[in-house]
Amino acid sequence: MPTSKEYGRLRKRMVAEQLRERGISDRRVLDAMAVLPRHQFVPKEFQKHAYEDRPLPIGEEQTISQPYIVAFMTERLRLKQHHSVLEIGTGSGYQTALLCHLAQYVFSMERVSRLAEQAGRRIGDLGYNNLDIHVGDGSQGLPDQALFDRIIVTAAVPRLPSVLCSQLDERGGLMILPVGDEDLQELKLVARRGDRYTSRTLLRCRFVPLIGRYGFDSDVKSPPTIF
Repeated sequence: MPTSKEYGRLRKRMVAEQLRERGISDRRVLDAMAVLPRHQFVPKEFQKHAYEDRPLPIGEEQTISQPYIVAFMTERLRLKQHHSVLEIGTGSGYQTALLCHLAQYVFSMERVSRLAEQAGRRIGDLGYNNLDIHVGDGSQGLPDQALFDRIIVTAAVPRLPSVLCSQLDERGGLMILPVGDEDLQELKLVARRGDRYTSRTLLRCRFVPLIGRYGFDSDVKSPPTIF
């Protein structure tokens, strides 16, 4: 296994070759990803691959996204230190830790309790305490804690969900999420100003499906989108 110093070199190379060279320019995002130990968020058998440009399995049929996608989604949120963030899909906790590093407070939702517990422990070990992890159906969001400055969804939904859009702050809230079928999606950025919502497509992508009432594999019909 690589040593701590070797992991540090791999992180620097990841930032230089996978992020900067591909157009990621937000200094705060680059600096955070240069110090966050991504290898600690994957199973031991995959740690030597943690800084490669690919997703990795984390168990429970879930994955940790490739570093570029993590950076791309985070940069498009234009996070400020005073922002509150809702994350749907805690997963390994790597994206969550990045959000904790960049925002004031993070609310994260995970359907699988084992993943939520592991992620909470890893993030706590890194010294972050600006976080609440909730186990439950992330497709419904956290209406009791809304409104959120930013929302990030790290699993695919079949359509833009009005239940999450309504939890965005009315004064310029942003949400990024993959929308499409279970095999291929489009990464969309949603903005809210008052009662007006706009959406634009950023790129094509492939995420695991979001399971829940307003996601996939549900017998409950989703409400109509507000678009």
